[in-house]
Amino acid sequence: MKTIDMFKALSNETRLQILNWLKEPDKHFPAQGAHIPKGVNFAGGVCVGDIQEKAGVSQSTVSSYLNMMQKAGLLESFRYGQWTYYRRNEAAIRQLAEHIRTEL
Repeated sequence: MKTIDMFKALSNETRLQILNWLKEPDKHFPAQGAHIPKGVNFAGGVCVGDIQEKAGVSQSTVSSYLNMMQKAGLLESFRYGQWTYYRRNEAAIRQLAEHIRTEL
């Protein structure tokens, strides 16, 4: 677990908000998965374009934010053609919560 990278990723209000939105993607985003091939299970994934639109930042900024959160281990991604979907990495988030609970 890259704890310091996770804290850095969470230190930005927009990145933190994205992570919160992805906790309940059906509540915060339109129906997803139109570009994911049949048989591929990436439940909870949200297209970058929809995240960018909701966040109200440029495509390059949201891509940078999502990349940072993925490298920190907070997000998982799936790419199909020109479409990239992101979802929370719940196992890593639980590990971070446990680290905070026991170490801090």
